[in-house]
Amino acid sequence: MCAGRQLPVLGQSQPERADAARNRQKIIEVAARMIDCRGADQLSLDEVAREAGVGVGTVYRRFGDRAGLVWALIDERERRFQEAFLSGPPPLGPGAAPAERAEAFLTALVDRVVSQLDLFRLVELGSPASRFGGPYRVHHTHLAALLAQARPDADPHYLADALLAPVNAHLIAYQRERGLTIDEVKAGIGGLARAVTARPAP
Repeated sequence: MCAGRQLPVLGQSQPERADAARNRQKIIEVAARMIDCRGADQLSLDEVAREAGVGVGTVYRRFGDRAGLVWALIDERERRFQEAFLSGPPPLGPGAAPAERAEAFLTALVDRVVSQLDLFRLVELGSPASRFGGPYRVHHTHLAALLAQARPDADPHYLADALLAPVNAHLIAYQRERGLTIDEVKAGIGGLARAVTARPAP
């Protein structure tokens, strides 16, 4: 994966030249203004480049596609979320049982997605490399590690994918249109997590 297209695992550095860092910040600021004015669906990399005063090739090389630019826009909140589940207080952070942490992680992830729902919906329209790289890879690795402890009899990687699948922006938006509250969505995800992490009867 190209540096800058997607968020790294927390703690990894991404060194940049000063001019590249300035261009990156300028592009992000322009993209944020455009989303505020028109909404995420109208974001165009060509227009961002023109407004930022940089070449279109610079934007595409730096971010790869529209989803890569959106990930850069949500970077700071994602880093705070990663800090919470990697080193924050339990049950989201270390100190609780693996099954309890898995449930806390998934319900917190619902809040995380809802907090920037339009941007996450836009990312989900991107390429599989964008959608399932970066933060998804971090979330999957974390959840699979918890599931490996809670369910040593099962494939933790498959279960992680299965539990992350319902926590997507398009589905949550549709559930809200059907009248579900966020608390009801979280309760459903929590119940699913408990069902998956329960040890099978001997």
